[in-house]
Amino acid sequence: MSRERLEKLAAEGMERLFEKVPKAREFHAAEWTDPDYYRRHLVETVLRIRLNNEVDAYGLYKVGYKDHRLAATLARYLSEENNHEGMFLRDLKEFGLSKEDVDATRPFPSTEYLIGYMYFSINQEGPLPTTVWNWFVEWYSDRYNPAITKHAAEVYGLEKVKGSQAHIDYDESHDHDELMWSTVDRAIKGWGSLEDAERHLVNFTDLIALYFTELYETTVGSKD
Repeated sequence: MSRERLEKLAAEGMERLFEKVPKAREFHAAEWTDPDYYRRHLVETVLRIRLNNEVDAYGLYKVGYKDHRLAATLARYLSEENNHEGMFLRDLKEFGLSKEDVDATRPFPSTEYLIGYMYFSINQEGPLPTTVWNWFVEWYSDRYNPAITKHAAEVYGLEKVKGSQAHIDYDESHDHDELMWSTVDRAIKGWGSLEDAERHLVNFTDLIALYFTELYETTVGSKD
């Protein structure tokens, strides 16, 4: 039942996002895209992957010797996700951006807030926040990324989405949604409560809404 509750909460959070962020619903429904918006979205994906890997390592450190099974699962996920940024860098090259261009780009404030929130909450509460975030990322990816990527392929061409599609295929073949749910379930039992997980999930969806607001305003909105 806890998984059903969190999935329902995640869907409700995304619906709030769609109601208040311009073009977010259409983008996720594969009804709209924009080259500047999509390209910057890929850039932020790379930057967030890099930062998230560091956060996962910190969460793993906070587990320490207290839960070997949770530590092993988090370590496996961190290992499997390591260097996945390269898949998106491949697509960005097709859009005319080099790795050096991405390296020189500062993350959006919303991404900095997200990473800062995770460090603070992990430091205070242990690994539960990072397990909830990673599960939400995989839930989101399963639910929306195939349609977003398919639509981008139709608009921009297959060469510009090969890396993104490879990432989707990898996550599906490694069943990362199930893997990450197992860490949430274990962290709830050993490091917090379902109510704690729900609180973090609401905060995460609010931060993602802030991200998509910034994404729109700095790309499409700046053209108005």
